[in-house]
Amino acid sequence: MEALRQDDPRRFGRFTALARFDEGASAVRYVARDLASGESALITAARPELAAVPVFSRRFQAEARTAERLAGGWVAPPLDPGDTAETPADEAEPLWTAAAYVPALPLAEAVSIAGPLPERALRILGAGIAEILSRVHAAGSVLQGLAPGTVLLAADGPRLTAFGPLGAAASAEARPGGQLSVRLGYLTPEQIEGKEVSAASDLFVLGLLLAYAATGTTPFTEGPAEEATRRIAEDEPELDAVPQELRELIASCLAKDPDQRPTAGTVAAELALEGAAGLARGGWLPEPLAAAVADQEARVLALEVPEEGKATAEAGEADAPPAPEDARPADPRTLRKPEGVREAPVPEDARPVDAPVLRKPAGVAAPSGDADPGNGDIGEDRGTTRFLNTGPRPPQNDRPTTQLALPHELTAPRAPDALPAAPPAQPAAPLALPAGPVAPQQPGHTHGGPAPYPAAALPAGPAGPGGPGGGPMVSLPLPPAPAPAPDPAASRRTLLTIAAAAVGGLIVGGGSVAALGSGGTAEATDDKPAPRPRRTLPGQAPEPRWIYAHPASESSPLTTALWQDKLLVVTSESQASAVDLRTGKRLWQRADGAKGQAALAAGADLVFVASPTEFLWLSPKNGKVVHRVRYTEAFEDLPGLTVGRLAGSSGPVIWFTGSHTVVEKAPKPKKGKKKGKDKEVVEAYFFAYDIVQRKELWRTSVPAGRDPGTPAYRVVAERSADVLVRQDAASLTAAEVKKAKGKGSVRSFDQKTGKLLWAKQYGAASLEAATTGDEEGTLYAAVGQDLQAFEADSTKPLWRVEGSEDSWFGTPLIAGPLIHTTERSRLVGAVERESGRLVWRRSTEVPGTGPAPSLTLSGSEKTLIAADAVQVTVFAAADGERLWKFQDIGSAAPKGETVRASYRALAFGETVVVQRDRSFYAFPVA
Repeated sequence: MEALRQDDPRRFGRFTALARFDEGASAVRYVARDLASGESALITAARPELAAVPVFSRRFQAEARTAERLAGGWVAPPLDPGDTAETPADEAEPLWTAAAYVPALPLAEAVSIAGPLPERALRILGAGIAEILSRVHAAGSVLQGLAPGTVLLAADGPRLTAFGPLGAAASAEARPGGQLSVRLGYLTPEQIEGKEVSAASDLFVLGLLLAYAATGTTPFTEGPAEEATRRIAEDEPELDAVPQELRELIASCLAKDPDQRPTAGTVAAELALEGAAGLARGGWLPEPLAAAVADQEARVLALEVPEEGKATAEAGEADAPPAPEDARPADPRTLRKPEGVREAPVPEDARPVDAPVLRKPAGVAAPSGDADPGNGDIGEDRGTTRFLNTGPRPPQNDRPTTQLALPHELTAPRAPDALPAAPPAQPAAPLALPAGPVAPQQPGHTHGGPAPYPAAALPAGPAGPGGPGGGPMVSLPLPPAPAPAPDPAASRRTLLTIAAAAVGGLIVGGGSVAALGSGGTAEATDDKPAPRPRRTLPGQAPEPRWIYAHPASESSPLTTALWQDKLLVVTSESQASAVDLRTGKRLWQRADGAKGQAALAAGADLVFVASPTEFLWLSPKNGKVVHRVRYTEAFEDLPGLTVGRLAGSSGPVIWFTGSHTVVEKAPKPKKGKKKGKDKEVVEAYFFAYDIVQRKELWRTSVPAGRDPGTPAYRVVAERSADVLVRQDAASLTAAEVKKAKGKGSVRSFDQKTGKLLWAKQYGAASLEAATTGDEEGTLYAAVGQDLQAFEADSTKPLWRVEGSEDSWFGTPLIAGPLIHTTERSRLVGAVERESGRLVWRRSTEVPGTGPAPSLTLSGSEKTLIAADAVQVTVFAAADGERLWKFQDIGSAAPKGETVRASYRALAFGETVVVQRDRSFYAFPVA
């Protein structure tokens, strides 16, 4: 970090900039803080000269949206920027993003501090990144954002900070005519051959990344630099230094043929069957890196709001060559030196007078005039192929800067034997104690936010920018006005054109041409034999039988249901539609079913849908309305009836609530008194209705609910003589809530007449407590942090299962002799119905807490599916063996809406249909 410069912005929405964090090819990052809340943020601000280029602006925003869609898990969430200042009409709109600050080290910096990572850390690193790639690839997209500077190591696991080719660029330059040239830091064999990238391209770069993390170098280093592209395309990778247990997997990622590379899900499962979060539990970083991360966090906490004058002075000092001591802050307000703590020598790269000059390796052409050897770029000491920012010699500082140091009270002095040692190929960096370890390299990305831009650019090749020796060039011309009826396939391939040229990153040399889509995966243009089937591993989601995408031109699904194991019926604001469960193809849509709920089997040949105004019976073949019963006709004695959501169903019978408003006449006044006003009163009812015979079975009057008056009921158990019902707490009136005194109740209605038999409370079960019951008269309810069983008729407690700390149970699922449980702490389990004995309990390994996952059983009841807002986790129902996990990316389009919907699972036979908003996946299950 360094002090703010004179021309740096001081405000970003609600955030105040505290320090310059680092700068990359396309953006500058600032540590900032919301002074009102104390929230720290990492601001990524695009360089003004690039932000003015329209195509850069669009791509920057698209990659920021991708980061937002991927937020969660190993992608730090974006922050609300708050109110932003208006931009003058003659100035370009500033481009910046705010992300939660997470203390972390870039992979390149971590390797320079502690050397290659141990096997366990490699597994966690690879599994975490593969889990992100799996979500991206599930939507048919390609990430192209992996590099040692864009992958960070935080205390709890890895983080990814680049979400497209701009984010992983080595350098970027605005050119005349609205063009943008971008140098990439990597190529794959298919790009060298001039073919389009695919999901497999991300796996190749992941293999390079893991090989680098395991060895400190890349697997195609040996040989002349000018032959690097040939080695990438033809030679076998050098993996002798990779741990033997991981060598085969990394080699498969580096296969020349994309079809022979494993999927991201396969890599994640093979590296960490229990998930990266599970394997990282209890810590995962080597001690030097854990200390460096902790020290970085403390330094950020110590930052103070800079004074304008001070920032200006420091910026002026940076323009003149200072004495070596100037790199050591003397202001006691910034650094208070602890007594008795030794000081290490000032790092050589902080002494501009004595700094050594990197020598040009023999046989390698000198950089062009665009590459200043003293600007912090990395010089190669031999003809090798390297990742960005990972040269064998430390780069030089391009300017003396004011260090931002750590007060003594925020960190303890480090013992000499605790100082991290650099790998032999790179001199160890002297440390200024008690500040944290400082890696002798150019400023890196050391945070966990979704900032999409990596570290500074590499030197240009012999021919200068864009020349034969330069990095892979991305030409981004300002697109013309849209042409009528464009070819969709062509439009996906015209945004970015990449010329594979030389770069001191992963490859040197080359001249092939490839195309990158803006969100989709390019189709193959050559005929190839079918790839060999990939092996299936525990933890890897199976290949879906089919994938269905609800059309973006239609409103999002409101309800989904399975009909007779043949149709997936989806209702939305505009219509009801049906998808063939065998093929995943849409069969029909019907506007009459708009805003409908449920899709039940009305006999063997009709689909029942309840709309806001009528009951519909549709043909399963074409969606044609066969029968229609309007509420005004079926319940003509209840004018203006509003039907609530269905409370439950059993065979041909459905239960639901409804209400209507009546005018209650004022009583006749006494003699000499004025007549009172009539008033409107809501009357509510609980109904039973036969959808095969299309007739009402009974109705019973019930208390009206909260405005607008229809109570929301849910059937928790059906017995031969009665049906047990709970009312949602949100629909209770204020008077009912007060009367309940914080306790929920269950009502019993007679199956034949609808008569209310009783209403009972169970222990300390709250109004919101998850509750279910069985046909034998036992209720299972969440009571505090525990799950308890009660006799329904007597309320007698039977047994109790203790829950996890600071959590509570969700709605359990009854399955034969077992009850499957779910908790807010993301634990899923099974207990015996008779005794409450715990059979098994496993975590879904989703970080943090949230609503308890919803549970679904497969048709055979052998497989348990747990779905929440982050992922779907599948277990063996009998013993809790974790079988596989699944995540998708949501809307992949650059301007697609943010998907916030949770996952849902619908099971039939040997298939489970997983839904997340518009996307549906049919997976095989036992």
